[in-house]
Parts: sequence; C-alpha cells; structure tokens
Amino acid sequence: MNAMQFLISTLFDLFLMVVLLRFWLQAAKADFYNPLSQFVVKATSFAVNPLRKIIPGLGGLDLASLLLAFIIAAAKITALIFLVGATWEVGFVLLNALVTVIKEGLNLLFWVLVIRALLSWVSQGNNPIEAVFHQLTEPMLRPIRKVLPPLGGLDLSILVLIIALQFAQFLFIDLVG
Repeated sequence: MNAMQFLISTLFDLFLMVVLLRFWLQAAKADFYNPLSQFVVKATSFAVNPLRKIIPGLGGLDLASLLLAFIIAAAKITALIFLVGATWEVGFVLLNALVTVIKEGLNLLFWVLVIRALLSWVSQGNNPIEAVFHQLTEPMLRPIRKVLPPLGGLDLSILVLIIALQFAQFLFIDLVG
C-alpha cells in the first residue's frame, strides 16, 4: 500500500510541478524558445490547450495552467482517498487540492533556487537552464540584494530567499495544520 501511495504521489507531484512551472514561466515572461521552456510547454499542452478554450488568460497570467494544477492536485487527493478506502468528500478534496498546489509551488521555488545556486558554481554562464532559472528567480532576488551589502563577490541573496521560503513553508504548515 505504501509503495502505491508513493508512486501515485510522486507521479502526480512531478506533473503538478511541470504545470506550475509553465504558469511561472509565462508569468515571468521567460524565454519561450529556451529548451526548458519548450519541454514544459510540450509536456503540458495536451491538457492546457483544451482548458484555454474555456478559461482565458487574465493580465498575462495563464489561468488555464493554474486551473489544471488545481485539477491535478484534486485528482491526486481523490486517487489517494480511493486507494486507502476512505470516504470522498468534496470540501476535503478541494481544500487539500488548494493546499497541495501551494505546497508544490513552494517546493518548486525551493528546487529552482537550489539548482540555480548549484549551477552558478559549476557552469560557465552559457547553460540554457541557468538562463531561464535566472529569469524566474531574479525578480525575487533583486530586492534582497538591495538590502544585503556586497560580501566580496559572494551572493547570499539565494540563501536568504531559501531561508525565508522555508520559514513560509513551516508557517503555512502550522496554519493549515
């Protein structure tokens, strides 16, 4: 049973992260022709494009991708409920789907920051994934850099944002329960 729960959770969470990354890429106006962006668009188009016919974008935000993320989270919760044989309740599924989308969004931000930090140590600056991660995270890091003094070429803004993000995740978990 635990193996099936792990497999279902992992598969749904990975696809949910890709869909949330699509939303984030479009919100940040990241390079559409970047190989990572192309992968994300191609991996999610089969589900996002039909939703776009029903849910238009709003102010540059791809609401169809956001709705798809919510649907995926609700499907994950539903699959896990049926797997364990619990009672399915609409309110429970909708609330947990919203919590799942927020948690996975925070996890996605965490991993993008960690990968960006690791790539900054080993890459020569011409990595296409590093370029798109820079476009995604720079709007959040710039205000931190304005407050932090320069420390001899060492950029601690990513570390500060990761700590703030971890604090927000713990706070969110405490509030949601």
